Amino acid sequence: MNNNLLKGKRGIIFGALDDKSIAWKVAEHAHREGAKFVLTNAPIALRMGTIDKLAEATNSKVIPADATNMDDLDHLFTESMKVLDGKIDFVLHSIGMSVNVRKGNPYYNQNYDFTIKGLDVSALSFHKVMQAAWNLDAMNEWGSIVGLSYIAAQRVFHTYNDMADNKAVLESIARSFGYHYGVRRNVRVNTISQSPTLTTAGSGVKGFDVFYRYSDDLAPLGNADAEECAAYTITLFSDYTKKVTMQNLFHDGGFSFMGMSEESMSNYLNSSKK
Repeated sequence: MNNNLLKGKRGIIFGALDDKSIAWKVAEHAHREGAKFVLTNAPIALRMGTIDKLAEATNSKVIPADATNMDDLDHLFTESMKVLDGKIDFVLHSIGMSVNVRKGNPYYNQNYDFTIKGLDVSALSFHKVMQAAWNLDAMNEWGSIVGLSYIAAQRVFHTYNDMADNKAVLESIARSFGYHYGVRRNVRVNTISQSPTLTTAGSGVKGFDVFYRYSDDLAPLGNADAEECAAYTITLFSDYTKKVTMQNLFHDGGFSFMGMSEESMSNYLNSSKK
């Protein structure tokens, strides 16, 4: 579907790694909707992924940037405004990483050096991205900044570990910076709390397949996939959501407001009879 929702808009998309990435899908949708944008990721991630294929398909430029490094971010925004010939209308922050999760450290026995690294990459980088844009006055009025989150910021999910804390901080940053950016330039800042999604990063969480099946069973509309998340993200970049800001928006098929579904109850009843 192409409705030119983003015709004439300029953006920066963080986090596209491969064609399973939500950021990758957002880039494809944004391109179809008429946007011009820069793709970016950390240099090490660029070496691991296939972002050049996406850049070619969307007629975009790739500018490497470590989202935890202010010098890199300043360069990214400065060069993006040159490449795109104007200020930025939308930014997607699709970045997350937990070394504790990768190393198999349980929540109650963290390596705190790993914890701080994960917090910096997953949450503080969201603040740094906005601070860089703020200092350079890089955002157009009524621009839109979106970060991707997960309901573990509000609820406990076994093995999601310190990523839950990171997402809680991410959402808090969206509210606080959303206030300041709204007052300054009418820029809106939101997070999307997405269903468990079959991405390269998401599938690295132990027990992810159980998370996925559980939420899919419980949600009346089922899990939202990466394509659907991308489409929803585009609406937040568009002018149709100019007064939506400082929100954590659940995009999870209704999972976030469910207690017990008929299907889940049937599963428990059947297991109790065995």
